[in-house]
Amino acid sequence: MRDELLKQAKRIVVKIGSSLIASRSTGLRPDQIERLAGEIAALRTNGREVLVVSSGAIVSGIKKLQLKEYPKSLPIKQAAAAVGQSRLMWAYEKAFEPLGIQVAQILLTHEDLADRRRFLNARYTLTALIGFGVLPIINENDTVAVEEIRVGDNDTLAAQVAQLVDADLLVILSDVDGMFTEDPRKNPDAMLIPLIPDITEEVERKAGVSSTFEGTGGMATKVRAAKKVGEYGVATLIVNGQQPGLLPKVLKGEPGGSLFLAKERRLTSRKHWIAFTLRPRGHIRVDQGAVEALTLRGKSLLASGIVEVTGQFDSGDPISCIDQDGKEFARGLVNFSSELLGRMKGLKTQDIQQQIGPQEYEEVIHRDNMVIL
Repeated sequence: MRDELLKQAKRIVVKIGSSLIASRSTGLRPDQIERLAGEIAALRTNGREVLVVSSGAIVSGIKKLQLKEYPKSLPIKQAAAAVGQSRLMWAYEKAFEPLGIQVAQILLTHEDLADRRRFLNARYTLTALIGFGVLPIINENDTVAVEEIRVGDNDTLAAQVAQLVDADLLVILSDVDGMFTEDPRKNPDAMLIPLIPDITEEVERKAGVSSTFEGTGGMATKVRAAKKVGEYGVATLIVNGQQPGLLPKVLKGEPGGSLFLAKERRLTSRKHWIAFTLRPRGHIRVDQGAVEALTLRGKSLLASGIVEVTGQFDSGDPISCIDQDGKEFARGLVNFSSELLGRMKGLKTQDIQQQIGPQEYEEVIHRDNMVIL
């Protein structure tokens, strides 16, 4: 199964981590960028369509600005990103030009992906670039992104791009070999796991966290990214990008890395967008009867099952549904504001009409706008 999936994947999103192409002491590493460019070119020669999500702008800018430590304030981070991003793209341009490959820079924020119209516009642009044979190189727009519109890390961004372009495979190039049975830095006997059929709580627990300077995430963010795209039907390969020539070999079926399989039940693009791209503006706690109606019988959420409303949101905003124990089990687009919903909670439809007045919708969240997690 693993070999066939990797061999047959045609459209691939490749995420390149900061530690592979830049460091605080040296800035950008052109030799590594050239090597990776050659490997990506080899994939394209074999008929693959490749999109690159590349980190490295901030670390590159830190070196150019001669900063002694990783910036803590947002304006300094943004200044470093502005300086580093242009150098990063110039390095990619120089690396791919001798290989006859044109590159295009795409900078995104969470806001670009959360707005459905902008999401679709980004999809059309990337699809057009692929059609022209151009290699898109994507990064978060760190120069303008503030906390509210940040994606947060490029593992997550790569997962969202994979969904954006209907990729067959997400590849995360890292400085580690893949997912291990234990942390190999602490236990030298830890074994690489070549195939992970399902991302369980145990797998997530083993992922741990990162403490490296160059990266904003560790194995934990990579596993979360794999889980997100897995819901959309996309598998994820984590492989060591520091080993020359390993990526093309693994995609031909040779051993290497860890492959996370996708769910057989594939969410539609729109429902995946609701579940994993949008950020909830509030929470609705529902009773056990409503939980069962939503999860077991495929019903829409009505006001009568709502126990508590938390946060401030308007009609059309994404919200989270939680059970009596506070566990999130669904997300969806709400039809009412938090203020109005606070007055409607617990009421049956006829009681709402009598006490509050006729409403445009009967459902608080329609089934078509809801995703069970």
